[in-house]
Amino acid sequence: MNDLQNFFFKKKFLIYGFGKSGFSSFKFLDKKNYCKIIDDKKGNIPFKFKKKIINYYQLKKNYFDYIIISPGIDINNCKLSSYLNENKTKIITDLDIFYLNYPKIKKITITGTNGKSTTSKLLFEVLKSEKKDVRLAGNIGKPILTEKNIKKNTIFIIEASSYQLEYSKFFKSNYGLILNLSPDHLERHLNFKNYVKAKFKLMINQSKEDFSFVENSNKHLNQLIKKNNIKSKIQVVNYKRYIKNFKLVKNNYFNNLSNRKNLSFVFAISKNLKINSKKVINVTNKFKGLDYRQQIIYNSKKLMIINDSKSTSLSSTVPLLESFKNIYWIIGGLAKKGDKLNLHKKFFKKINAYIYGKDRIFFSRILLNKIKYKSSKTLNNSLKLIFMDFKKNINEKKIILFSPSAASFDQFQNFEERGKYFNNIIKKYLKKN
Repeated sequence: MNDLQNFFFKKKFLIYGFGKSGFSSFKFLDKKNYCKIIDDKKGNIPFKFKKKIINYYQLKKNYFDYIIISPGIDINNCKLSSYLNENKTKIITDLDIFYLNYPKIKKITITGTNGKSTTSKLLFEVLKSEKKDVRLAGNIGKPILTEKNIKKNTIFIIEASSYQLEYSKFFKSNYGLILNLSPDHLERHLNFKNYVKAKFKLMINQSKEDFSFVENSNKHLNQLIKKNNIKSKIQVVNYKRYIKNFKLVKNNYFNNLSNRKNLSFVFAISKNLKINSKKVINVTNKFKGLDYRQQIIYNSKKLMIINDSKSTSLSSTVPLLESFKNIYWIIGGLAKKGDKLNLHKKFFKKINAYIYGKDRIFFSRILLNKIKYKSSKTLNNSLKLIFMDFKKNINEKKIILFSPSAASFDQFQNFEERGKYFNNIIKKYLKKN
């Protein structure tokens, strides 16, 4: 073991939160260290780990070198809030563990508000086409510590959320991509400034051998760059530089501005990695996208249906609202604090909105006097209303856009379950009509 790998040897760890990342951290560390587990929901910890569980009253009697918290835990709003704030310097994440165990492995980390998963997956496909040993991990679904058979030439593409970066202390990435930034997760970060700071940590920890890729229009990020001594080589990504490349992209998935901006980052870093733009275009044209992320699930002369269940904020939906006409937009769920509809008024008349879910009043207020809307309790009822309204408009091609712009937890476990449900019920309506 090298010096950094020795960092986590015979240490005492408290693992708070036993979801995917918590479990993977435990499995990775337990054999060579002392590990205890705690979770606000006792049912999250399987019975076989009973001896590893510690309760709230035992915490003060135990000393821990490090506290590993799951990304979803807000230290200011949880049962261990006072304890965590007292021991803030000890808090780390699975990203820190990964870096300290594999410091020499090439890492490409992608963060931002919208498009992280799409950009990560597309770049993964590009590197895969180059016959690279490339792994895709992080916030995209697979905890990074679950990866096996890591070699010297292995390349990691890591999707990182603000939650993961916020509490990381050691993590360092050879390449850092910060995509678009708009207000998000303000219920946790309290304001946009704090949210941007969390993302900015990706750049702060880099050295002079590393590279940062940032969007040219990120004003808040630009201010932080000016105020801080950034050591990495900064490359500003302007999508307008790639207009010639876009003309060669025939994939409808990249017809909207947000995905073109994401694609610009792939072009930029591919050039840095000495991958020809023609190869990137070839991969892009074959790219099928990700489930429930601006996914075209049906397309005919009269109707297109887009499943964008992944959308949890209004900013992620706006590019789609700007890309089509005659839109029947399904919106609803649990709204995000401080969310706003930054959509030019010229698009309002092209949209009919159908609000469902818990925060119907919140969305009604946002759309009032802007976009025509109807409100119902469930997603199914929204679709009923849409197909009834179709009878009033039989000529022009219609777009059913399922882009909720809100979290799914009021009626679904996650956006995947929400996306699957939509796919199932839309099939029934298509058969009837």
